[in-house]
Amino acid sequence: MRRTQRSWLAAVMAGGMLLAACGGDDGDGATAGTGDVALSGDIRIDGSSTVTPLIALAAEDFQTENSGVRVTVGTSGTGGGFEKFCNGETDFSMASRAIKDEETQACTAKGIEPLELIVANDGLSVVVNTANDWATCLTVAQLKAIWEPDSRVSNWNQVDPSFPDQKLTLFGAGSDSGTFDYFTAEINGEEGATRTDYNPSEDDNVTVSGVSGDKGAMGYFGLSYLLENEGKVKGVEIDGGDGCVAPSSETVQAGEYQPLGRPLFIYVKAASAQRPEVKAFAEYYIKNQAAITEEALFVPLTSDQVNKATAELAAITGG
Repeated sequence: MRRTQRSWLAAVMAGGMLLAACGGDDGDGATAGTGDVALSGDIRIDGSSTVTPLIALAAEDFQTENSGVRVTVGTSGTGGGFEKFCNGETDFSMASRAIKDEETQACTAKGIEPLELIVANDGLSVVVNTANDWATCLTVAQLKAIWEPDSRVSNWNQVDPSFPDQKLTLFGAGSDSGTFDYFTAEINGEEGATRTDYNPSEDDNVTVSGVSGDKGAMGYFGLSYLLENEGKVKGVEIDGGDGCVAPSSETVQAGEYQPLGRPLFIYVKAASAQRPEVKAFAEYYIKNQAAITEEALFVPLTSDQVNKATAELAAITGG
């Protein structure tokens, strides 16, 4: 049975989720694990709100099979997650973009080596209110006119004269989010370049609430949130130069949803990967990634990406 993201994501947003170990304890913290190995210990994960539903689901399932392992999953955004990771506070960092050079340097300065693992694909969705019957497709140029720094677009008829006289209200990712970095780079041409008079949040549920409650609202977040909130908000088709394309698992995996299709990552600390429970979690994810991504409403890896992930896993586990 498919579990909804929101049933446990609300706990994450409230300040970090402890996926408590369940099952019998033999008294010394080591309980029956996967295969013939009894695993125990703590795994600490933090980072992207986009990736959180995916990794939290994997952690939940992993703990069902490894009751001696305790996994904590926090959500502080991609940038905030890397800060904790490079400070040695976490074992894994979830990211909706690749790690930046300056973040790698910050880790190196603390003696931390980040190892990359591609985990899924996602499309960054532009969403509007369900009562919006005019903005069915927007070009990248129109999105740039709305979101670029110092934009004064405040009404839908400024986007297109055929659109109604309707106030435009904007919601989007906060600056610590990898979604923010990706959207601003792809739409405005420079990472971090954006107008500031919008409603930012690292919690995508804020955008869902804001857009669903305002006929003239627009927002953006990961495709999984659009799929999870069908009926509350509506996805807009994007014209990246080759015609209008709807956000969907199929268009993302086919590479047709441009320029807002993207891969998602987790990074593991090399030192942490020496611990059996951390290594086992990374292996568990890659072994089960197709089922996990489908259940969590993400886009599975392509065959080429599976090969890449397998090679990355070998580098992490020494396999």
